[in-house]
Amino acid sequence: MTTILVTGGTGTLGRLVTERLRRAGHEVRVLSRHSEPYAVDLREGGAALDRAVTGVDTIVHCASTQTGGDEKAAANLIAAARRAEVPHLLYISIVGVDEVPFPYYKAKLAVERLVEESGLGWTVLRATQFHDLVATIVRGAAKLPVVLLPAGVSDQPVEVGEVAERLAELAQLPPAGRVADMGGPEVLAFTELARTYLRAAGKRRAVVSVPLAGKVYRAFRAGGHLTPERRTGKVTFAEYLSRR
Repeated sequence: MTTILVTGGTGTLGRLVTERLRRAGHEVRVLSRHSEPYAVDLREGGAALDRAVTGVDTIVHCASTQTGGDEKAAANLIAAARRAEVPHLLYISIVGVDEVPFPYYKAKLAVERLVEESGLGWTVLRATQFHDLVATIVRGAAKLPVVLLPAGVSDQPVEVGEVAERLAELAQLPPAGRVADMGGPEVLAFTELARTYLRAAGKRRAVVSVPLAGKVYRAFRAGGHLTPERRTGKVTFAEYLSRR
């Protein structure tokens, strides 16, 4: 049995990683801003973070926010991990962070580089977007009488539980560097994903593709966030919706 710290351990992904590691017999510490006894704001660090990482064999870094601060949080975590001589830091990133100039992706790429240059044993897994994020985007667009979506953009959603399973597996292995990306089983146009959602929700809406401008849109349209050669996920978007 090893001791594993999961940052963001109460979140969508971290909670599932924690469950799987505990089922495998490991001692798991859950770190989040409000989860005792390891309630820590990674952006601030401090003595509480040092206590959380002391005696840990592996850190699974799932904590992230689109409101900013990921780089500072990672820097604090890495510094604490070095002081505690943690053998393995595992980070979950996103497919396309080096291809799409979206601000959140840029932050994730910067954290990847911090991890790689940390001097710790490290593993980085990139995954495509989760089903629930795609569903949230489409659900928001479907509040209008006409569903407006960016023309020519596809996505490859993956089941969060499958990503959690892969992370739990990697957490129990030695550091492996950058491992193969993980993508969902289907690459579908956003318009088709929207129609799948509307059918599942029993809603009737017109779906309209809208051309956009800018570097971010061009990168998404070019498929920089996709990994069609790595369709390792099994659960399709339609299956995800049917389960909900």
